[in-house]
Amino acid sequence: MVLSIHQSIDVRRRRSIIMADTISQPAKDEWERMLSGELYVADSPQQQDANMRKRRLVQAINTSKYDAFKEREELFHELFGSLGKGGFLEPPFNCDYGCNTYIGDNFYANMDCIFLDVAKITIGDRVFFGPRVGLYTPYHPIDAAVGSSGPEGARPITIGSDVWFGGNVVVGPGVTIGDDVVIGAGSVVVKDIPSHSVAVGNPCHVIRRITDADREYWEGKAAEYRAWKDSLKS
Repeated sequence: MVLSIHQSIDVRRRRSIIMADTISQPAKDEWERMLSGELYVADSPQQQDANMRKRRLVQAINTSKYDAFKEREELFHELFGSLGKGGFLEPPFNCDYGCNTYIGDNFYANMDCIFLDVAKITIGDRVFFGPRVGLYTPYHPIDAAVGSSGPEGARPITIGSDVWFGGNVVVGPGVTIGDDVVIGAGSVVVKDIPSHSVAVGNPCHVIRRITDADREYWEGKAAEYRAWKDSLKS
């Protein structure tokens, strides 16, 4: 294809603009590399400031009085990137930064949970964690020379809505878990889990689907419970 003089000038102008934009873009800092999944070293002022902020808030949470529910709620809202309505976490709790964790409505976490939110952690609505659940976004180079020299990386963890974790579940970097999922106690989740599944094991794997028959059974049990509660009022 032969370009006219005007077309050729226009192409060169666009290329110059693209090159200028590329050159003018500032280099990523350690924080930006960390969030984008590239290798980084956690020594930037922003990382250090975020970590000290986390330490202050987590210490306040974990040393609060046993009945200081409102105080802890406010501290968790300050700690996380976002925490939806009805969120409740039992202390003690710990995390890397807190600000990279985003949680939906009606979340519950039992005691001793740890969120290593070096990369983004996203949790949907109506998610319930047993005790000692760990969400671990960091990874380390398996080459000893590189790993021991300091650089590490992280990949985001995404958890859908209507999910239940038994105690001591560990979720590794880069994992996505769908909606309507049950993860059995002690599972180590290193691969994605699809929606409407029951999964267990180390490594965690799907053992069966959640079916309409399951829903009918448990809705019947719930109706039976509500009827019993109503009978107490009469």
